[in-house]
Amino acid sequence: MSDGQEPAEAAAGEVGTEERRLRKDLGFWGLTSIGFSNIVGSGWLFAAMYAAQTAGPASLLAWLGAGVLCGLVALVMVELGVSRPEGGGTVRWPLFASGRLVGTLIGWSTLLSVGGTAAEISAIMRYAGHYLPWLYSNGSLTGRGLAVALGLSVLLTALNWFAVRLFARFNNLVSIFKILVPVITVTALFASGFHSGRLTAPAHGGFAPYGYASVLSALAAGGIVYSLNGFQAPLDFSGEARNPRRTMPGSVLAGIGLALVLYLALQLAFLYTVPERLLGHGWSGVSFDSPFGELALILNLQWLSSLLYADAVVSPGGSAYVGVGIDARHTYALAKNGTLPRFFMRVSGREGVPHRALLLNLAVIAVFLLPFNGWQQIVSVMGDMYLLIYAASAVAVAVFRGRPDGRLRGWIPGLAWIAPLSFIVSSEFVYWSGWHDLRLALPMVLIGLPIFLLLRPEHREEPLRAELLRGVWLVFYLLALTLLSWLGSFKGSDRLPAPYDSITVAVVSLGVFVWAVREGRSLPVAAPEAAGEGDQPG
Repeated sequence: MSDGQEPAEAAAGEVGTEERRLRKDLGFWGLTSIGFSNIVGSGWLFAAMYAAQTAGPASLLAWLGAGVLCGLVALVMVELGVSRPEGGGTVRWPLFASGRLVGTLIGWSTLLSVGGTAAEISAIMRYAGHYLPWLYSNGSLTGRGLAVALGLSVLLTALNWFAVRLFARFNNLVSIFKILVPVITVTALFASGFHSGRLTAPAHGGFAPYGYASVLSALAAGGIVYSLNGFQAPLDFSGEARNPRRTMPGSVLAGIGLALVLYLALQLAFLYTVPERLLGHGWSGVSFDSPFGELALILNLQWLSSLLYADAVVSPGGSAYVGVGIDARHTYALAKNGTLPRFFMRVSGREGVPHRALLLNLAVIAVFLLPFNGWQQIVSVMGDMYLLIYAASAVAVAVFRGRPDGRLRGWIPGLAWIAPLSFIVSSEFVYWSGWHDLRLALPMVLIGLPIFLLLRPEHREEPLRAELLRGVWLVFYLLALTLLSWLGSFKGSDRLPAPYDSITVAVVSLGVFVWAVREGRSLPVAAPEAAGEGDQPG
């Protein structure tokens, strides 16, 4: 046996041992609840206002567009989840499909997306500032507010320390409350302050007062992509599901459907019930620190306002609770990949939970709370991180379809066209978020390049040059999107005007997708395992 094979076999055995410690206790309702709870967090408290500020009534189209994206990506990821179930699968599949460079960059992007949990905690502090003004001021956490937010992060980590069955039961209870309060809010607002004709009123600019391009900007700037994100949560628990092939498709799609209906109802309620006197400067001039809570007070619904401020802790808190658990599975999977030291792969034999991964994620949440301590600041950047993960999953499913051992069962029909379309739409959504966000988000992902070099195992079957060439498509893709964003019309220099900028993004994305799939299908099938990055999911 060669020197390279011995470390590989030892590493694969270590991965298998830790994977078997995960408890398979989750059924359909537990998975659906995890998905719904992860989607419906702070987004329902803020996104309706930010989307209306950005696009006016046309924000409804942005919600529908985001629903289409989520549906396309969900079909891709469901196929992966039911065919290749494993803990933290969303960061494992890019490794198996495209090699270590892509796996490392997407893994690093996933680790950065832990900042989404920081956004939920920031939302809690913002609404709590209604009662405790010293927590939140001028759109940001105060010094004392930051200390409380960090304490809450520690508490959520502690609650995730125990077995996944307890996690699921607690989340089910929170999810019931998270459904009831938004439904009560929509009903009460419509019953007390309905303004007919609001969607098309010329006095406020009509249906699309800022043009239809603003619909695209609202996807990220309005927090819509961030708000609907989270549907992949059941897939990250596929390694802990009792029967993932039976329960996974329904749980993912049910979570998306329920959340989209809820968000559309909330957006309509906001658009129809904002008092006329607040629309003197159009929809862009409507601004609340606590949108639905303050709107309820204006409409003399004090009881609803009190309920909303209470739910402002429960809803984001529930999403943050689920987010901490999901992030731990991601970090655990990154350690299996070799993107992080295997020290973080350890799973507790008693609780079946990756404790060391939880502690690392706690540190990442703290880092994001420091520079990005406002909700909208965090979610604009986080939305782009999530979309890169979805794009990589579209490549992965196409690669696996073309491999003899791809082990895709064909659960979802039409993947041959769904996968490239999902990649293109994900790319467009990243681009539409605008230069202001992309100039921060995409360079942050490229920090993964030195991490790839530093954590590259000594024993490799492929030389460094081959690994770089196989994954360079993702580096090109990130640089191309950054350049096009600077050239384009979405807060860029407008050197490439609309609609030619979006057409160019679509053409470039399709070319990158074909390139990525070709490189992935040429990857030696056993490469990740032979290098000790883990076992193929069964």
